Order: sequence, then C-alpha cells, then structure tokens
Amino acid sequence: MTELATRWLGLELRSPLVVGASPLTDDLDALKACVEAGAGAVVMHSLFEEQLVEEQMAAHRFIDSRTNIDAEARSFFPESEVFEIGSGSYCRRLEQLRRALDVPVIGSLNGISPGGWTQYARDLEAAGAQAIELNLYDLASDPTDTADSLEQRQLAVVRSVVEQVSIPVSVKLSPFYSALPAFVAGIERTGAHGVVLFNRFYQPDMDLDELELSREVVLSSSAELPLRLHAVAVLYGQTSLEMVVSGGVHTGDDAAKAILSGASAVQVVSALLAEGPAALARITREMNDRLSRMGYSSLAEARGVLSMASAPNVRAWERLNYARLLHGWK
Repeated sequence: MTELATRWLGLELRSPLVVGASPLTDDLDALKACVEAGAGAVVMHSLFEEQLVEEQMAAHRFIDSRTNIDAEARSFFPESEVFEIGSGSYCRRLEQLRRALDVPVIGSLNGISPGGWTQYARDLEAAGAQAIELNLYDLASDPTDTADSLEQRQLAVVRSVVEQVSIPVSVKLSPFYSALPAFVAGIERTGAHGVVLFNRFYQPDMDLDELELSREVVLSSSAELPLRLHAVAVLYGQTSLEMVVSGGVHTGDDAAKAILSGASAVQVVSALLAEGPAALARITREMNDRLSRMGYSSLAEARGVLSMASAPNVRAWERLNYARLLHGWK
C-alpha cells in the first residue's frame, strides 16, 4: 500500500484528495460523508468581490435615502443589526464546518480588482479558515485591456489578499495565460504559497429556438485533465509554490497522473456531483492500487516523476513531441 499523506499549504493532509469549491459545502452531511470516504481537506464555495461590494453599497443607499426625510433625520440611523453586511453568514458556516470536520477547511474569495473587499480575508482567518483560495476569474472583454495590464491587476489582487492574513494563500488560475511560468513566478513574489490549476470558466451554450443563452452546468470529464497535467509538469522544479490539479479528476489513474506530474494534491468536484461521496472512496482505492503496483511507497516518491524538471530543453522537447504527434496521427 502507498502512504497517501501529503503536505499542502503547510497543512498535513491524510489524503491528496480535496473537496473543491462547490455547492457541496452547503451540505454538512455530504461533507462528513466525503471526509469519511477519504477527503483530505475541504474548500468552501467562494465569496465574490461583487457580492461584498454590492452589499456595502446597498447599506449606504439604505441609510442615505433617509438622511433628509425630515428635520430630525440627520441624527437618525437604523440599527446595524437590521441587515447583515459582508461575510457574516459565510464565516458562521466556516466555523460550523471547522467544528464538525476533522480535516482542514479552506476559505475562498473570488475577485478581479484590488480594493476594500480584500479585508474580508481577515474575517475568514478569524473564523478559522486554515488557508484561503483566491479565485482569479477574470475574462478579458475590453480591447484596451492588454494582457500585461490584466496580469498586473491580478497580481495586485493577490498581493492585497496576502497582506491581509497570516495564513497561507493559494491562487486558482485559468489556463489562458500566454506565459504561465512567468505569471506564476509573479504570484510567488507576492508571498502566496500555492496555485490551483485550473479554473473551469463559465461557457454558456446557445438555445437557437429561444434565441437566448443556455445556462447549464456541464460537469468535467477526464478529457480535460491533460491540460492540467502539462502545466504542472512544466512548472514543477521551476517554482516553490505547491501545485494542485483541479478539473478532470474522475479516476484513481487521473489522480495518480496529477501526482506524478508534480501536484501536491488534487481537487474533486464533478465526480462528487455525479456520484456522491462514494466517488472519493473509489478514487482513493484506485489511486492507491495504481501507485502500489508501480512500486511507490509514498506520494513523495512519486511526485514529479513525470514532470519536465529533468528535460534539458523543455521548449525543444515540446516542439519535437508536437511534430511527432502530427506526423503519427494514424
């Protein structure tokens, strides 16, 4: 049997399988079942920058609308308990999960611009989050917004969150950076501790009968995994950030490939939404069987074996494999 304990963001995990951010974090019984089935940690769903800012602005509008109602209105303000602003309910949920689960619980923030909303990272830390996952979900849609300006804005967001807390921060990225290693190096310089590769962007379909967008969640498949494996394999040995694969992990072989590429852990969501917590038990068993048959006694022995860290010229190796693939498609 392979020892599945791993280390991620300074946290000791008994398994590399992590419940990724999803609606499952609203179901305590499901999370308990996931932990029993082998989950090593849980990532909560995200607090969005827009949500936090809108709640703040709504509170101001509520108060300002009553400022000049009558002569005495300037000295009257509603009690703050009338409505809740910010992260209160989220933090209470986080505290509940910390009490109920015996694995690390990671808070999650989703933002695209530096600003006052990043102070809520402190609220998550105070509520017991053992780390924070910062989700950089930012699609370029403005032709004047260059790749460099977008990346610098994102690095400013990471830096502002890192500066707010003493707990580790991991950054969840998209696969659409033209120079991913350079951007990851920039993240490392902010003081962040890890990266999650990759976010699955919202991709709406079209309903031609109704001439409107079709907003349906499409679960991932193992076919999405190679993009993640390639990125981790390239980055391994070039960064001190701990890497996690997210997206496309549905089998034990998928998880084993991620570890062999250089990942410290893997996040699972779609398999759980499709099969329930039993998926974690199955993936754990399959991964252990595969790594044991390969002769690895621990994840540390297997990690990075199939990375590109030992390739003398990664760029030349990549182009050679590309040419071979095109010439040998039959």
